[in-house]
Amino acid sequence: MTKLSSKSVLTSAVMKMPVVGLGTWQSTPEEVETALNAAIDAGYRHIDTAFSYRNESAIGTTLKKMFDSGKITREELFIVTKLPGHGNRREDVEPFLKKSLEALQLDYVDLYLIHGPVGFQNRGFDQMFPTNEKGDVLLDKTTNLLEIWKGMEAQVEAGRTKSIGISNFNQKQIQRILDNCHTPPANLQVELHIYLQQKGLVSFCKQNGVAVCAYSPLGSPGQKAFSGRSEDGMQALSPLEDPVINEIAKKYNKQPSQVLLRYMIEYGVAVIPKSINPARIKQNFEVFDFELTKEEFETISALDRGEDGRIFGGRGSGGFFDIFASHPEYAFPK
Repeated sequence: MTKLSSKSVLTSAVMKMPVVGLGTWQSTPEEVETALNAAIDAGYRHIDTAFSYRNESAIGTTLKKMFDSGKITREELFIVTKLPGHGNRREDVEPFLKKSLEALQLDYVDLYLIHGPVGFQNRGFDQMFPTNEKGDVLLDKTTNLLEIWKGMEAQVEAGRTKSIGISNFNQKQIQRILDNCHTPPANLQVELHIYLQQKGLVSFCKQNGVAVCAYSPLGSPGQKAFSGRSEDGMQALSPLEDPVINEIAKKYNKQPSQVLLRYMIEYGVAVIPKSINPARIKQNFEVFDFELTKEEFETISALDRGEDGRIFGGRGSGGFFDIFASHPEYAFPK
């Protein structure tokens, strides 16, 4: 249906992003070196991390070893990191990006994202989720997305990042930035999988030249607690076990994960599946040697559950982001 190669890129108005990247959320520093080496060996050139993942230093150390050995060059890689919630102020953008660059041992990143629209109080770099004596996250309800964006634009001008974007924003928030920016968002990173396809949001982004990247494209199997809180109450969805996906996988002699990723790529978004298992990392990249038929694509498209398919927040699901629901920039349906 859609001709793709392992060098396929997703293009926005200002950048080109390899369509398959390695997600590193919840990868421990000890796991990072194995995962990155397996990814580079498999052909990955897109690495996704974030300040709040607490693994930028391990990634930086591993990348330096690769660069020094000649295994790969900096110019061959597309590296993404993100501004954390406790840095969501215009004046905090530069120091947080500098901190990430120092950890990554890089002069620049290819894409810098605002990790989410909700701001927390800044109690220091290490206090990513500052809490009061009751354990409630200390929100900064004065968050000004347009002012933060000006701080992001300044990082492009300074050469610390080649492009900028957002994550976990809704359509109205993106439109606000589009209406008031000099440098438009190059990318939106959001939860996307077969049960939450966000068709309206994806269409809006495509119309406005904003590339979309899907996190949790496999449904985030094996997710752990977030910010010290249990995932109890979160949706336990299993795209990997969907009978439609498994039937198509058998036809092509592929794994269900490969069908899920192939669908997302043909849908027109980049994917960043997370794994620390070298065999699975390689497997997740082997999605360029088969194509879905029009009928198969439409059948998978019909699996969309809309907001009922959201794992990470919305409608009081108890998901990760619902602990921020009282913030005026909370982005998900309640």
